[in-house]
Amino acid sequence: MLGSRRSTWWLYGVLTVALVAVIAPFAWMVLGSFKSEGELRSAPPTWWPESASLDNYTQLFSRLDFGGYFTNSVVVAVVVTAGNLLFCSALGYALAMLDFRGKRALFVVVMTTLMIPGVVTFVPLFVLVANAGLVNTLPGLFLPFLVSPFGVFLMRQFILGLPRDLVDAGRVDGAGELRIFGRIILPLCGPALATLGILTFLGSWNNFLWPLVVAQTEDTYTLPVALALYSTGQNSTQYGLLLAGATVVVLPVLVVFMVFQRRFIEGIATTGIK
Repeated sequence: MLGSRRSTWWLYGVLTVALVAVIAPFAWMVLGSFKSEGELRSAPPTWWPESASLDNYTQLFSRLDFGGYFTNSVVVAVVVTAGNLLFCSALGYALAMLDFRGKRALFVVVMTTLMIPGVVTFVPLFVLVANAGLVNTLPGLFLPFLVSPFGVFLMRQFILGLPRDLVDAGRVDGAGELRIFGRIILPLCGPALATLGILTFLGSWNNFLWPLVVAQTEDTYTLPVALALYSTGQNSTQYGLLLAGATVVVLPVLVVFMVFQRRFIEGIATTGIK
């Protein structure tokens, strides 16, 4: 009994240390956004602001076309997320429930694509976008990412765990594959869709390198790109402005996660059983 209690306390201690290690950088970022530039550069660094101020946020919203950059980020993230939810779930359904020639080979291709680093395909992808005339446009920012191999794998694994009898019953009743997919499968995929949606939204919202290359004028900048370009001067970096912008960028992701966290945890727990 005593050994079990000690093990429990050790587990709580390790988890507490891990929690502090995860939260501390975010807490320092938020607190640092209220500090002056001089205090941020002082040594040793301070934890709490000596004189809290909103100057960094005022400068952020006055110097940047925040509304335009925010709109661009929302459009790109929402379109990419919606595309992944639709196309990944449809392909996942086909790989899990349909029987057709080349099914195994197609799944091998998806898994192979999943293992290829994104850096390898970056230049060829940019060449395709440039040849299509989509450089410096919003479609050029979201069209290459409307479907992801990870999303296809995630949805396939979840749909494999659904009763196949439901699909067979729908076919017996005369329903087509699209109706079965929309009326039977999708309503049961809530946890997996929430997981895929959160991960996709997070990746698209924080994407920096691709928008930095494709967006070449201010009217197509997303928030991460605009923040990086305007907070880094020719001679020095304005850390207060950078921390304030990072705090603002993180807020929508936190809101999305808080809204769908129960579904997200369910999706992580139930995906990949089969």
